[in-house]
Amino acid sequence: MPISLHTPTTADLDDVVHALARWRRDDAPMQLHPGDVGYFWQFGPEKTAASLRTWVRDGEILAVGMLDGPDVLRLAVAPEAHWDDELAAQMADDMSRADGGIFLEDSANAEVLWGGRLTEVLRAAGWQPDEPWIPMVRNLSEPIPQIDLEVKVVGPNNLADRIGVHKAAFPGSKFSEERWQAMAEGTPYANARCLVAYNADGEAVAAATVWSAGQGKPGLLEPVGVHQAHQGKGHGKAIAIAGAHALREMGASAATVCAEGSNQAALATYKSAGYVPGPEVTDLSRP
Repeated sequence: MPISLHTPTTADLDDVVHALARWRRDDAPMQLHPGDVGYFWQFGPEKTAASLRTWVRDGEILAVGMLDGPDVLRLAVAPEAHWDDELAAQMADDMSRADGGIFLEDSANAEVLWGGRLTEVLRAAGWQPDEPWIPMVRNLSEPIPQIDLEVKVVGPNNLADRIGVHKAAFPGSKFSEERWQAMAEGTPYANARCLVAYNADGEAVAAATVWSAGQGKPGLLEPVGVHQAHQGKGHGKAIAIAGAHALREMGASAATVCAEGSNQAALATYKSAGYVPGPEVTDLSRP
């Protein structure tokens, strides 16, 4: 059967999220996670569906892409299809054609964290290594230390604290209570928690959202932020540890995060929280 490219409808979103969850496992490289789609859901189900692309053969989803902006495609492929020649060739063709229905800009960047045949085909077609990323994993079967901050799950009573920390951690962000509510209404958030950490004075100092892919599967921290007024005090380490605790309570096997290779402060923070860096991977950029 031929492989075809599709843009899902809102009615297809659950199928896409469930496929991404099925593909997550401890022995598979990091790639697009259901939580990545869940975080994008802040823009609503219609925009979320419009940002997604699926490659389908005989009714089965083999790969998923999510446009994170007009020129960045974040990808995941079913583990058994990582070295599927036909799939890699079709994906590379769709990603390279100007009329492929994927990229809206002349420039194009693909996040292919697992490597596999697609990376080989894109490199042969002239795509070049771009920004390096470091996948990091914390095994949740190992002891997790306690932290000295109070951590609360976000609800109506402290949603304003969650939004305040996010905006202070990421200046210019338009994250809002309305966007958080849209995110929380999405399918992936049924397996997620939003956390806010408070210091001894009761000030909200750090926040993270953790996403499970299901029992016994690796979870994801996305996003993680420390209030600008409270940085440099170990709160980033603390909220990363709190995220690990939450994911273990939710049945996850591991906590994962991916940091920019150039962000040495973030890498050091996650390492201090017990997250082990894997080999460097790079985005691929279309010339």
